Amino acid sequence: MTQSYPLLDQAATAEQLRTLPQDQLGPLSTELREFIIQSVANTGGHLSASLGTVELSVALHYVFNTPEDRLVWDVGHQAYAHKILTGRRQAMATLRKSGGLSGFLKRDESPYDAFGAGHSSTSISAALGMAMAASLQDNDRHAVAIIGDGALTAGMAFEALNHAGYIADKQQNKLLVILNDNEMSISPNVGGLSNYLAKLLSGKLYTTVREGGKKVLSSVPTVRQLARRAEEHIKGMIIPGTLFEELGFNYIGPIDGHDIDTLITTLSNLKAQSGPQFLHIVTKKGKGYQPAENNPCTYHGVPPFNPETGQMPAKAGGAPSYTQVFGDWLCDMATQDDRLVAITPAMCEGSGMVNFTKQFPKRFFDVGIAEQHSVTMAAGLACEGLKPVVAIYSTFLQRAYDQLIHDVAIQELPVLFAIDRAGIVGPDGATHAGSFDLSFLRCIPNMLIMAPSDENECRQMLSTGFRHQGPAAVRYPRDTGTGIAIDTGLNSLPIGKANLLRQTKRREQRVAILAFGTTLAEALEASEQLDASVVDMRFVKPLDEDMITKMANNHDLLITIEENALQGGAGSAVCEYLSTQAINTPVKLLGLPDSFSDQGQRNTLLQRYGLDSATICTTVEAHFGQTATLGAQTATV
Repeated sequence: MTQSYPLLDQAATAEQLRTLPQDQLGPLSTELREFIIQSVANTGGHLSASLGTVELSVALHYVFNTPEDRLVWDVGHQAYAHKILTGRRQAMATLRKSGGLSGFLKRDESPYDAFGAGHSSTSISAALGMAMAASLQDNDRHAVAIIGDGALTAGMAFEALNHAGYIADKQQNKLLVILNDNEMSISPNVGGLSNYLAKLLSGKLYTTVREGGKKVLSSVPTVRQLARRAEEHIKGMIIPGTLFEELGFNYIGPIDGHDIDTLITTLSNLKAQSGPQFLHIVTKKGKGYQPAENNPCTYHGVPPFNPETGQMPAKAGGAPSYTQVFGDWLCDMATQDDRLVAITPAMCEGSGMVNFTKQFPKRFFDVGIAEQHSVTMAAGLACEGLKPVVAIYSTFLQRAYDQLIHDVAIQELPVLFAIDRAGIVGPDGATHAGSFDLSFLRCIPNMLIMAPSDENECRQMLSTGFRHQGPAAVRYPRDTGTGIAIDTGLNSLPIGKANLLRQTKRREQRVAILAFGTTLAEALEASEQLDASVVDMRFVKPLDEDMITKMANNHDLLITIEENALQGGAGSAVCEYLSTQAINTPVKLLGLPDSFSDQGQRNTLLQRYGLDSATICTTVEAHFGQTATLGAQTATV
């Protein structure tokens, strides 16, 4: 039976929403929450966070004149209600699919998406820039940053808060920062009294008295200082906002983020204020859907599921994921070597570290969304003789690039980077695709860089990198393994040595495929049709130069294939080496194009970008000419 959403039908856009009477916004929020549950149940996506911001989304679009007033959502997976209320409800069926709605914010998707967001902690900086631009342009529009409490752990957020407060007296920007505290860390302060105080402190009477008092006392600095301290102490007894007040913000809250009337009153009051404002709301992850309320982490990002029961499809048996291989290795190596310590920037579950936290809680450090800190902290641990393993997504490592160079590589410290989500990630799109790590790592001196072709090799490379007396990286995709048997030992590989898996028997038009990482499977499939040699290169740095020389001297065409940007990647490394040796064997490079990754299913995207056996074959055919019958020219040995 088709679900009915009569109020949501009347609020297809923010303009329509603002025509509704306020007493209809509560029932509208109920319909909106139910629509999100049903929609995400069909498509998959980020559920818990968006359920927690339903009332906030409604109130923001009701109070502010969007899109003229700018809403900057941090991350973006908390913004599904925002998408639905801004003309994209019908398109939610295409969420995170090829050609469909992004799971995050995209400026080219809607004028209501003021700033693109896939990673966290950027909202305050972006909103401050927008508020400053409005002031410089003599425009009275508002800029609102909505930041989750997890995102507030990043240093960038505090840099922006510090700057906003610093320039407050010089430039009266219309900036509002909303802290969406969804961990209930200060829930005892939420309730009728707190809501009443928030309305009072954000209201016109309090503001008039406060500003008037400043003017009266301005001629008596000592008394003004005393009054300020008294105000802070009084507010500090009932609200935890002293830090933000010291940074130059007018702090209001905490208030119940699911009380629509309190939200609208408070936001309306704050809209009338000038200078930087800070509103602290408390919400519940998964609000209104019991399975998500009970297990917000489990329902953070979900595949399609049964909305009636909350049951998700059972995971298919078979090969483990590379993430799981890493998690198992981490526990095994920690058992053998008590120097191992594990670090993650808020990606414990995603990086496969849950079992490690249970077995070795004192050796596990989740630093929050603080990638820069995670790397430099690892460097400090390494200085004292420990063996840090930093489990981090490829795109998150980009945020700690300076620390990787200055704090780890220059000092040649033994830190192992287990880089998950390398290459194409699928539905999350460009912001999460690990397209560049081989390129940005390869140019750093002292780095050991490995790309496993299967799950067993991944385990061996992790052991190799862990024992290496310098910085090392193992990069692997968000994917399952090949099903190969895994050696449960902790064996290492000889550094810089590739593995020749197949030797051509041809006497002419001889092709050698140099495969980096999990592209090996496609290379082997193509080699059967081409009768090509295949090398599992294993190491991006150092390259097996002897193997490359041998392949170049004994073949008529080399093909490199990698799940990384072509610019500066592994194929580029091969070409650079051949150039230094004045070896002129033709080389064709297959990899990710000079464009940001689309969203869609991983296998579909790999084919679209030519990282499949069919593209290898057509590349060879194009090189030698269409008349070549590649599979039929095998020489007799």
